[in-house]
Amino acid sequence: MTDTNSSFVDKAADAAVRATPTTVANRVRGMSDRSIAWAFITPTIALLLAINIFPLLWAIYLSFTNFRANRPNAAIDNVGLRNYERVLNDADIWQAMQTTAHFVFWTIVLQTVIGFTLAYLIDRKFRGHAFWTTVILIPMMLSPAVVGNFWRFLYQPQIGLFNYIVSFFTGIPPSSFEMLGSVSLAPWAIILVDTWMWTPYVMLICLAGLRSIPDYIYEAAEVDRASGWRQFWSITIPMALPFIMLAVLFRGIENFKMFDMVMLLTGGGPGSTTEVASITLKREAFESWLTGRSSAFAILLFVAVFGLANIYVKALNKVKQR
Repeated sequence: MTDTNSSFVDKAADAAVRATPTTVANRVRGMSDRSIAWAFITPTIALLLAINIFPLLWAIYLSFTNFRANRPNAAIDNVGLRNYERVLNDADIWQAMQTTAHFVFWTIVLQTVIGFTLAYLIDRKFRGHAFWTTVILIPMMLSPAVVGNFWRFLYQPQIGLFNYIVSFFTGIPPSSFEMLGSVSLAPWAIILVDTWMWTPYVMLICLAGLRSIPDYIYEAAEVDRASGWRQFWSITIPMALPFIMLAVLFRGIENFKMFDMVMLLTGGGPGSTTEVASITLKREAFESWLTGRSSAFAILLFVAVFGLANIYVKALNKVKQR
């Protein structure tokens, strides 16, 4: 049976060789491994450039024009830096940026602290730690649409479970407050949901960092009679810090683009309390149809995120080189 398969493969290979034109075969035979590798990856690179670079260049072009997507046949005029001036002088946009910064800061703080704590506990490898790791990862596996609708139901003041849990511990009547309808509580309601969903992601990265610390370092510290607290601050935190910073980078970029969770829970309300930059951009582009102005806003957001991420990555590299 094996000889039959081998002969069949040999015949197929011979047929492929005979079917290949002589000129093509000679060219392939004369190519280096690096040239062959580039021949395979060039189509993929071209596709990625077409998907990513062209829209960016097109948005940059539109940001200097008065183009409106709902008026494709209207004359397109070059307005220079007027769109950028209007964006930078718009009080509503600055308010949206402050709201975004509030979300980014508190979600990163909560997710990093809780995620690292969970990773540290799971790294102790107690009995059943694999089961609890799987349970903790469940929120991260769910779709944002499912999570948003699930928590919107939990936040209902009359039938939602969240208000009754708060009432059980505080004695406040369940119907006396509404998480999504309150100006002061709505931002924290979204922060709570995002923290619940993405803390497991931070935990995984931190757990990888903790597992990468060699055991002999702790053994040497025990020989030197270092206390557990001293080992934590002198070994665990410094050696896991690059992984913690990496988790902060990933979550910071993603939370800066937060859109779906806010739209599902509050839609930017009440009023504009939870209107983050991505929602403002969507309304500028697809409700007011100020395509040129929204393109300028998108470019400014891109520059801000890219610049901050670049500075952060340089700091991360310095930490890794210590």
